[in-house]
Amino acid sequence: MSDWIYKLNEGLAVVVLSIDDLPNHEEAVGFVYKITNTVTGRFYIGRKNLYSERKTKISNREKTQTKTRKTFKRVVKESNWKTYYGSCAELTEEIALTDKKFYKREILEVCCSKKYLGYCELAHQIKNDVLTANSYNGNILGKYFPSDMENCN
Repeated sequence: MSDWIYKLNEGLAVVVLSIDDLPNHEEAVGFVYKITNTVTGRFYIGRKNLYSERKTKISNREKTQTKTRKTFKRVVKESNWKTYYGSCAELTEEIALTDKKFYKREILEVCCSKKYLGYCELAHQIKNDVLTANSYNGNILGKYFPSDMENCN
């Protein structure tokens, strides 16, 4: 399995094995990433949250222990970002058929808010021209597709 690589401003690359290896890891909510097939040069740009949050039902035992009347609580835990290879079906199928060692995983930018994370993903996708380049990205924001990139003559 290839590790996540984060390039620092000085041109140095750091292998990211835990959240603590990321800059501003105390405030970070996620990152924008690029997964590249090292054989074909095809790439995918997306975003990944570092934490997942869900609502769970509070058991009767916990209610009596904590003396609460609430029925749900929010549970936050670390997401599967360490083993994540993108949400693109074509890319994940290709990885399953080949080998993970042929894919390079890079963290392009670490973000400290969900709104900024969405903006950064869009900015990197446009900057890398994912709809017309050799990319796995089939759309941007679910609104723009490669067929939309044809202009009048």
